[in-house]
Amino acid sequence: MFVETIISICLGIGLSASVGFRVFLPLFTLSLASYFDVWQLNESWQWLGSHAALVVLGVATLVEVVAYFVPYIDNLLDSITVPLAAIAGTTIMLSTVADLSPVVTWSLAIIAGGGTAAAVAGTSSTTRLASTATTGGLGNPVVSALETGTSVAMSIISIFAPILAAFLVIFILFVIFKLYKKFKSANTENL
Repeated sequence: MFVETIISICLGIGLSASVGFRVFLPLFTLSLASYFDVWQLNESWQWLGSHAALVVLGVATLVEVVAYFVPYIDNLLDSITVPLAAIAGTTIMLSTVADLSPVVTWSLAIIAGGGTAAAVAGTSSTTRLASTATTGGLGNPVVSALETGTSVAMSIISIFAPILAAFLVIFILFVIFKLYKKFKSANTENL
């Protein structure tokens, strides 16, 4: 039971980080995993594995992925996906965490799920803005391809190797922190 709980937390953290790159793709992956009985969701989240959820999340994923390959539309999407990522990260954590009290589950969902997703989404958004500023938007499809690929990889790893996914999230957050410090010190020197 303890091991199941730890694995469910790692799954939630991995998928939450993936949500930071693409909001709907990890939800669609989790829906597929639930539909094919690869992963059992909490009772109140069983609907996520339904046919209707698969279709809606599949279409939303396709639209989101395609839209991110259009320069300037991707920047517009970033303005709404950062808060959506925090909500989706919280939701994923709520749906996957098993055998914990509601207070602990909600705390984990908000801090680890929503916080991880928001941190990754914010960094992703900043990267895209820098790409737009330096390449006039021509480099944005490359950034989008990398983000989509990372989201796919993290989603799959999270489903099939959740503990590895949690370690990858720690690595991603470490890289984000280092990049933040680098940009902050560069901005301080330019002032």
